[in-house]
Amino acid sequence: QVQLVESGGGLVQAGASLRLSCVAPEPTFSRHTMGWFRQAPGKAREFVATMTTNGWRTIYADSVKDRFTISRDNAKNTVYLQMNSLKPEDTAVYYCVAGSYGDRSSDYDYWGQGTQVTVSS
Repeated sequence: QVQLVESGGGLVQAGASLRLSCVAPEPTFSRHTMGWFRQAPGKAREFVATMTTNGWRTIYADSVKDRFTISRDNAKNTVYLQMNSLKPEDTAVYYCVAGSYGDRSSDYDYWGQGTQVTVSS
């Protein structure tokens, strides 16, 4: 059982920043693309961002491009999601994922338990 452990969620005001972290065990971290999805109440799960193992390729959802940045620290087995200029519509449970490079849920084999991000207006 591969466990991805997210942290860093919370309640912030619109315009603020948060950084989410996700730790993955080896060999999962070094062998897989790492990414983030989110799901707001009553809405479908939505792709947010992803990064390949070497960090050379990334994909961002249009809704977060230029505000969110994904990065990974291979020495710490950790992937980050830096979220700036947060908006109320960013409110969701954010899930860390590990799998193949892509923006579909089916590209990912492993999912974390999720961390809540709430942005107040």
